[in-house]
Amino acid sequence: MDILNFGAFGSSPGQAIFAVSLALVLATIFVGSRLWVVALVAAGLGWTFGAPWWAWSVLVPPFAVMLLPPLRRALLSDRILHLMRASGFLPAISETERAAIAAGTVWLDGQLFSGMPDLKALASAGYPDLTPEEQAFLDGPVARVCAMTDDWRVHEERDLPKEVWDFLKREKFFGMIIGKEYGGLGLSASANSAVVTKLTSRSMPLAITVMVPNSLGPAELLSHYGTDAQKQRWLPALATGAEIPCFALTEPGAGSDAGAINATGVVFRGEDGTLMVRLSWNKRYITLAAVSTVLGLAFQLHDPENLLGKGPFPGITCALIPTKTPGVVLGRRHDPMGVPFYNCPTNGKDVVVPLEEAIIGGAAGAGRGWQMLMECLAAGRGISLPATATGGTQLVARAVGAYAAVRQQFGLPIGRFEGIEEPLARIAGNAYLLEAARRYVCGALDEGQKPAVVTAIAKYNTTELWRAVVNDGMDVMGGAAISRGPRNLIANAYTGTPICITVEGANILTRTLMIFGQGAIRCHPYAYREIDAIARNDARAFDRAFWPHVGHVIRNGVRTLLLGLTRGHLFRSPVRGAARQYWRRLNWASAEFALLADVAMGTLGGDLKRKEKLTGRFADWFSWMFLASAALRRFEAEGRNPEDLPLLRHSLETAFTRMQGAREGLFANLRLPVLGRALALPGGLWARINPFGTGADDGVTHQAARTLLQPGSQRDRLTQRIFVPQDPSSALGRLEHALRLCSDAEPVLKKLKDAVRQGRLPKARPEQLLDQALDSGIVTEAELELVHSAEAARGEAIAVDSFTLEEYMRRAGSHADELAGAR
Repeated sequence: MDILNFGAFGSSPGQAIFAVSLALVLATIFVGSRLWVVALVAAGLGWTFGAPWWAWSVLVPPFAVMLLPPLRRALLSDRILHLMRASGFLPAISETERAAIAAGTVWLDGQLFSGMPDLKALASAGYPDLTPEEQAFLDGPVARVCAMTDDWRVHEERDLPKEVWDFLKREKFFGMIIGKEYGGLGLSASANSAVVTKLTSRSMPLAITVMVPNSLGPAELLSHYGTDAQKQRWLPALATGAEIPCFALTEPGAGSDAGAINATGVVFRGEDGTLMVRLSWNKRYITLAAVSTVLGLAFQLHDPENLLGKGPFPGITCALIPTKTPGVVLGRRHDPMGVPFYNCPTNGKDVVVPLEEAIIGGAAGAGRGWQMLMECLAAGRGISLPATATGGTQLVARAVGAYAAVRQQFGLPIGRFEGIEEPLARIAGNAYLLEAARRYVCGALDEGQKPAVVTAIAKYNTTELWRAVVNDGMDVMGGAAISRGPRNLIANAYTGTPICITVEGANILTRTLMIFGQGAIRCHPYAYREIDAIARNDARAFDRAFWPHVGHVIRNGVRTLLLGLTRGHLFRSPVRGAARQYWRRLNWASAEFALLADVAMGTLGGDLKRKEKLTGRFADWFSWMFLASAALRRFEAEGRNPEDLPLLRHSLETAFTRMQGAREGLFANLRLPVLGRALALPGGLWARINPFGTGADDGVTHQAARTLLQPGSQRDRLTQRIFVPQDPSSALGRLEHALRLCSDAEPVLKKLKDAVRQGRLPKARPEQLLDQALDSGIVTEAELELVHSAEAARGEAIAVDSFTLEEYMRRAGSHADELAGAR
């Protein structure tokens, strides 16, 4: 008898109630919800109204198994747990990996990873403005130090001018993150980021010099973990620049794998009974080391006599070492791509310091260094480098847009050629997107979140997008971009972007190991609980995580099917208007991502960790979902400005196209145990037939590019975070001056072209017809002067630098002498 043929139950009301009970039991099994309460009531009613007795034999056994945890564990969960432990199905997690995964918090990344994101939460996340005091600092000291700094001079002289160093110290730039109670500025994450953004638009060495003391290093570590005595000793001096800090983490054998550091510190008792530490290290790539007065150091602490009571190997520890301490070796510099900020090696041999004074947090901080570093990086990755990328991108957008509007070929500004419009649109769209991501992430940090996966997404993607923006800018400006000199605004950015790609976790490994590697465990609603339960052989905890996980997969499978068939329209958007379609697509992309991630994790297990091509594609999909949500949040936060629609559309069509690329790559390459490439044909075919996105169309590209070519509020808003000099003799000021004049002269030139078409003037270049047009009354004296001024400004704006042979060789010789002296 077919038990699903409910007509066989007779005509009693128990028939329908039994069906409901069975459905609820299945939901209880697969969803792990509280539906068993409803099922009990339904079962009672079914019995009362006469459901067949044999029918309950179908319902009761699975219901009892799933309803009674001891029975469920004994019959199912314990067996599954034993199988997973015996097979080594899930990856073993080291203590350093466990600390990294546990560091920080899960924010909206958890929503996107879940497959069922709360779109209202994404659309209303914090998007704070600066306080009046913070804005005053940005408009005052930050703007002044930008005006004081000539990036070409900095690169030629290989250092910031002394007056700039003095100004930075006097205005407490090195104490932006230090609390006011210790003499610092106490800026928010948003303000810290805004400062770095603006400084980068003027000079990368200036920005790096300021950002490093305000990111991972002594000030931040002391603020969070230092003893009261350490805070009083160091923080006021760090805030005023009386002490210059650096932090030494990287070693020849420990780069992205920072947990592999070999620097050592040995605890011993001094002659007077005081606990001391004897340190030795060999570090490299340490910013500000050569000019530092206090060196933060990460090292492996050894305590052979167990004087601290934490065993012979307490673990990674952080300490502060005055650089005048005997045994500390400084004074050499690396040359990172010719960008003249202090980046240096440092060594130490048998450096002896008092333990309680040196170790951050005193004796209680011994062995806690890795936790400190991971917690600080969980927030810090979202500030400095995303701000650098945003400032650099906005500078390129403003400079390249002005150049494309001023530079003419074939009688037209080059920005009007469709071939040029494509890179201009990418630059404009990325400028909109990067500012959105910067504000979105900083909003979370200002609320006290430390979203480690989100900040890794921000660091990786913003720096990669900046690299793409600089390359597009180089292509548009052509010869003007490759000819170095004081007029060139983007050559130094071109050489400097690889630095941001490399530091704070190389991008290649950030993508594969952190965004998805950590994200799959940290952001998944159940994975970490399951892994932890398996590691501890905790059957109860495993049971509580595993069955809801099964329901989670089934739910996302149903959502993926329904959302895919309707292209997201089955569920409501949290907003109305033009952005509504994108919220629906984001919901759909999240559901399918979560399902496919669970399929990969559930079939490949620990092997997925080693399949970095797959995890990289998952990371791309996850990243672009987050970036899309940032762009959508910006559009909402800024009042759905209609002018910004082309930028929003370009950003989001790019985002969904990048998700689509990752999606197709996963279906094509995901090989499952037993099933092999069973998903490749149906999944890949469905993905191509029903794509998330296919890129911005030509109309959107044209509109996005136009935002960079016309002076006005939209262009100013798109590049609002950068320093724009008012001096028309400066590199950017010269372009701005030419853009304004050429824009003002455009109606006059149109008059001349119309007169040519009407036969009132002969065919010639407009600027060659000015005198004749004046004589004919077509233009006025003032209009003639405006065009002459515009043409003169145009010529100045597109001019490139050149040097006499003596000047060129003198510059080359001075750099060679400097490098020879360093060997």
